[in-house]
Amino acid sequence: AVIEDAETTTPTEIFRKDYKPLPYVVSKIHMNFHIEDGKTTVSSDMVLEENIGDDDLVLDGDETCVKLLSLQLKQKMSNMGEGDESSSSGTTYDLVEGKDYELKPGQLVLKQKTLKLAAENGMTILSTVVEIIPEENTALSGMYKSGTMYCSQCEAMGFRRITYYPDRPDNMAVYEKVRIEASKEDYPVLLSNGNRIEYDSMNDGKRHYAVWTDPYPKPSYLFCIVAGNLESVEGKFKTMSGRDVHLEIYSEAENVSKLDYAMESLKKSMKWDEDRFGLEYDLDLYNIVAVNDFNMGAMENKGLNVFNTAYVLASPESATDGDYELVEGVIGHEYFHNWTGNRVTCRDWFQLTLKEGLTVFRDQEFSADMMNSHAVKRIEDVKSLRGRQFNEDASPMSHPIRPESYISMDNFYTATVYSKGAEVIRMYQTILGGREGFRKGMDLYFQRHDGHAVSCDDFRSAMADANDVDLSQFARWYSTNGTPTVTYSTDYNKDNETFSLTLEQSSQSTEGPLHIPISVGLLDKTTGEEVVPTTVLELKEEKQTFTFDNLNGEVIPSILRGFSAPVKLVNSSDDDNEEATAFLAARDTDGFNKWEAGQKLYTSAIFQAMKDTNEVEATPSKTMNLVLEAFGRTLEDSKETSDYSISAYALTLPNEATLAELMAETGPIQPASIRKARSTIKKQIAQKFKSELLQVYKQLTDSMEGSSFTVDAASVGRRRLRNVCLDYLCSVDNTDEEKLAAAELSTAHYRTATGMTDKMAALSCLSSMDGVAAAARDEALSQFYEDANGDALILNKWFSLQASSHLEDVLDRVKKLTDHPDFTLNNPNRCRSLLGVFAAGNPAAFHTPDGYAFLADQLEKIDPINPQNSSRMANNLIQWRRYDSERGAAMKS
Repeated sequence: AVIEDAETTTPTEIFRKDYKPLPYVVSKIHMNFHIEDGKTTVSSDMVLEENIGDDDLVLDGDETCVKLLSLQLKQKMSNMGEGDESSSSGTTYDLVEGKDYELKPGQLVLKQKTLKLAAENGMTILSTVVEIIPEENTALSGMYKSGTMYCSQCEAMGFRRITYYPDRPDNMAVYEKVRIEASKEDYPVLLSNGNRIEYDSMNDGKRHYAVWTDPYPKPSYLFCIVAGNLESVEGKFKTMSGRDVHLEIYSEAENVSKLDYAMESLKKSMKWDEDRFGLEYDLDLYNIVAVNDFNMGAMENKGLNVFNTAYVLASPESATDGDYELVEGVIGHEYFHNWTGNRVTCRDWFQLTLKEGLTVFRDQEFSADMMNSHAVKRIEDVKSLRGRQFNEDASPMSHPIRPESYISMDNFYTATVYSKGAEVIRMYQTILGGREGFRKGMDLYFQRHDGHAVSCDDFRSAMADANDVDLSQFARWYSTNGTPTVTYSTDYNKDNETFSLTLEQSSQSTEGPLHIPISVGLLDKTTGEEVVPTTVLELKEEKQTFTFDNLNGEVIPSILRGFSAPVKLVNSSDDDNEEATAFLAARDTDGFNKWEAGQKLYTSAIFQAMKDTNEVEATPSKTMNLVLEAFGRTLEDSKETSDYSISAYALTLPNEATLAELMAETGPIQPASIRKARSTIKKQIAQKFKSELLQVYKQLTDSMEGSSFTVDAASVGRRRLRNVCLDYLCSVDNTDEEKLAAAELSTAHYRTATGMTDKMAALSCLSSMDGVAAAARDEALSQFYEDANGDALILNKWFSLQASSHLEDVLDRVKKLTDHPDFTLNNPNRCRSLLGVFAAGNPAAFHTPDGYAFLADQLEKIDPINPQNSSRMANNLIQWRRYDSERGAAMKS
């Protein structure tokens, strides 16, 4: 069969408004994978059922990697038994190209009249045989080979790279039998979705096969196959109804020792979902496989999750505290998809946030409960949201959480769909009064839609109906792009003892005002006592005034507590009240807003430093004095705190990405100026509190001496706070003597580290040292590389450290590293560790004409290998409107 005009086709834009149900659906499927080196034959028998409409049936298929060998209609399903892939087929009919079907670019179109005639003769089984070459699939979409392992990734459009099929989420089929056959010696482990029902050896033990069944209907994007030489750790979980579930996590042999934390996290996830939402796992097996070459973080394939090794492997020698947190969170995320994504899935890809936004929210809540500090988790999530998603909202890539159109769905796995989508879900919980109201909505959602493919509107209706609340206006969040702004003004009437808070919203909504929950508390201006606890104000008009009565004295408002909505909060007064901000930084009873107030003070000082660095260094401004006062108080309090992480975050300056996002609101982003001003403020703080920082550092060091490595909240917090102190102390480097002292401290920190967290903290300081400290830097980085001994995850960190360095010649160093024997563009993790970190994590070095030219050159090399990876990395070059004309022109060229 020949596909006509494949080279002349242009991408087609797909619109949400054009959604149509399939005329036929596949209700059941049998598949057989015959794996040989250099060729895999895939046979499929599909039960076709009439659905809605009388159009031809379009099967998706990528002709660049799928070769059609046979196409039939028949009466019975194949047994998929040993050595017999077509037995019991009954009457068959070989379809004729041109008469019965047409092959088009990306499609196989079955004619309606052929299907109807065949159905009249009892032939409702569509049988296909195709040939694919996984070894040549560098795009890592569909079935491909990663090292010595065959695996698959089908979301969003990968199944069409395996065979011809209605590859869309609203076709939910039962994968009744999936048979996998391969060399027994080379691929002793054969896995697919669901439960294994048959296994045997053949050809005198040289080959073997396994047959899997999944009783629950699922879309093709959740299909998975794995064949490899793997080892595993095993576990067991007893569900709340008393069933035993076998748990198994697979990896290559050398990584098995790093799987225990993932297993522990999986059990916690299963228990948490039962306790919080009453959701029980539904199969007898739950398998996870770690894969080195993977475009995404992980994939929630039903009963067979596939994970990027970066999000499942963890040991003190290779993983930081942040890595451990990610492993726990991502394990939870993929498990939670079993209900929010698998049992109830998306009608079409425009509804992606229905499963991803909801599941991100669920994993955030899970992680917050596990670390026993919702304020810490909220700070981390909002920092990420502002650094990535707010930036996306302000870019040419700005889109609603439910897009109206797309050309390639692979490009819409964005921070907006995921992170902002999670914020929209969080607003449901806030508006509905908390966990109880949200749980009622979730229960009704599953009651109505279990086993179906649905829309965001179906979820909203369940939330509204379960709580008898009108959420029709809230629907506007799904169609509004950009970050809304809420402006506030206040007034205290002493005579009436009333406090008025006026809120005014502006957004890109084309349908009218948004429904925005604003959580507010009021603190007595004199005593700091909370006189009005957290209250949710529902802003539904463009401008509303809310009045609080019976207030005996002036108050300071704490607005947008817990970051109750993904908006920018702005004081209507040109002269922001820094004394009030300092008051909140010291006394706010809301952990998030207390941190937020401190960040505002730091930001104000940094932006002032950008105007006149010398003046700030010579004579501290009023703002700087407030910063120093707040910093000193927080540092002193940290000596007695029980929540070290909150103290660490309170002492940490806003990062460059956050500062850039704020700077863009008033003018072009100036990355080099941001870095210089931030460094100035950081050094001034460090010089002022050098002895106090050293005291806290030594106090924490002494408290940790002799203790074994653990990842409980207190231990993580101690390391976090100690490393913040180290960072400040090493920033004092104006003289050779100071540089040598910083190098000595960070080198000692590195050598005495009990885990990767402290090693990375020391190396992050050392990697930017120059002059007399350069020798210590080079020695530490060389030792780190040698100690890695080829470990992929540690080597990724080695590349990232150098890509994020603040050395003046960092671009030349990154260019040189692209020729390093351990660097490859074929592995997404390795590619991101160097190129991605340099472009997104080192803005002062990247945002130059030479930086842009370098990335563009690398993208040309990546695109033929892995278009998905190059597309995501290219996002670093689309923000030209936010920079000055010189940078903008260089970015566009």
